[in-house]
Amino acid sequence: MIPLSLAEVAEVVGGALAGADGGARVTGEVQVDSRLVEAGGLFVALPGERTDGHDHVAGAVAAGAVGALVARPVPGSPCVVVPDALVALQALARHVLAAPPQPLTFGVTGSSGKTSTKDLLAHVLGDGTLAPTGSFNNEVGLPLTCTRRTPATAQAVLEYSARGVGHIAFLAGIARPHVGIVLNVGSAHLGEFGSREGIARAKGELVEAVLPGGRVVLGSDDPLVTGMAARAGEGVRVQQVAQPDDVRLDAGGRPTFRVDGDEVSLQLVGAHQVDNAMAVLTAASDRHGGPVPHADVLARLATAVPRSRWRMEVTERADGVTVVNDAYNANPESMRAALKALAVMGDGKRRRTVAVLGPMAELGDDAREAHMDLGRLVVRLDVTQLVVVGEEAGGIHAGAVLEGSWGSESLHVPDVDAALALLRAELAPGDVVLVKASRSAGLERLAAALLEESA
Repeated sequence: MIPLSLAEVAEVVGGALAGADGGARVTGEVQVDSRLVEAGGLFVALPGERTDGHDHVAGAVAAGAVGALVARPVPGSPCVVVPDALVALQALARHVLAAPPQPLTFGVTGSSGKTSTKDLLAHVLGDGTLAPTGSFNNEVGLPLTCTRRTPATAQAVLEYSARGVGHIAFLAGIARPHVGIVLNVGSAHLGEFGSREGIARAKGELVEAVLPGGRVVLGSDDPLVTGMAARAGEGVRVQQVAQPDDVRLDAGGRPTFRVDGDEVSLQLVGAHQVDNAMAVLTAASDRHGGPVPHADVLARLATAVPRSRWRMEVTERADGVTVVNDAYNANPESMRAALKALAVMGDGKRRRTVAVLGPMAELGDDAREAHMDLGRLVVRLDVTQLVVVGEEAGGIHAGAVLEGSWGSESLHVPDVDAALALLRAELAPGDVVLVKASRSAGLERLAAALLEESA
């Protein structure tokens, strides 16, 4: 964080010092998990489902925290007392990020691909770039990221999520971007929004938030995305991401494409990564108003590797089985992209492909049909075997069975343990296994178990 004294922190958040030396300076990171606190840091005591952060203030101070943001004083610990610790964290984040000169700030949203694009953009921007690892994209994660700005931060790449209209507008009130990137409007969280039009209304809030003189990058030719151009403020430049030429995948599912006569090969897996790369190219290249020379953008795209966990992580076991862990989250769009990559990795049926799929959450009334569509796609892609995990994913199994004969079988198991037992018995060298579901299904445990056994 930009160094601040506890007295300055109290002034920024409208708090009062209790048992604290106002001159003590916060030089480390702000944390909401006391186990992550390091010397010079600031701990924020948030109430949780299983524990109250106030119970861990003393431990955080013992670990080196200069003080804590609290809703009530903790005797014996240096505190900044505020009415609401989360609101105070958000106010501190707003102050730290916007302190002049605000680093060139990129905001990324979309129904799918946010984290992968954020990671890719941070890699392309290079040294001096602030970006979180993982999906720090909500009312806690985004402000935590903002507080990690330092005097050396030249650029920031932030991810904005929404589970309802108004959520992105709220986050943008904490961190307004110079460049807003809207990747797509899909069906993630359709059950909460009610329609794709509702999702578009929410995602477009990022367009409205772009700072005067900034840019909006629209990553899809979907009318729901292109229509957001009308929501840009006066003086904000709107750019549509161009389509690449000659997109093809190698046997490992890694794409190569051509743009403006130049060929780019990615180390990332899946054709959907091309869309992410093209959005990054438009946002970052000096040909489009970005800060990075165009040739450098192309070169850096080719060297990017996955940065956040459980997103098309490809690992080959010692016995030759390849595990593709894409279990962080799932929606119909990301499921289709992952399955298409799996089919390519089968190398023309020379390798056996296994899709281990769990449920997609928050799809509302369309959930059953969306799961059945996915099962039908598995058959049409000629994936060798389908393993469906959990009762809520049953529609995937039903869709595959109803699609007809496909030279293999669809198996429906009740839980992760049953899926693991099945895979232990059947996997053989050369097989490629995709593991994917919404985070609530916990299928990352299955992928981890498959890799641990090999190790």
